[in-house]
Amino acid sequence: MAAAHAEAAASPTHRASIQATSTPPYPSAARIADSSCFPQYTASLKCLETNQDKSKCQQQFDDYKECKKREREARLERNRSQTLFG
Repeated sequence: MAAAHAEAAASPTHRASIQATSTPPYPSAARIADSSCFPQYTASLKCLETNQDKSKCQQQFDDYKECKKREREARLERNRSQTLFG
């Protein structure tokens, strides 16, 4: 009986830890599916599934890399425009 009670008591904590790991650690942490670069990401994965040779997918890799660069630059510019004392 005590073991069942201990298991029931641990259950909410276990559920909370599962929920905590499925959510981003902070609000601005985005999932890849929320990114504007998701199409490039999926194209690169699809290419890898189709071709065993990674060199055939270099264009998709480069497209994704450039998209992530543009996304990062836009985020940095957005952050620069927001001042703390403005």
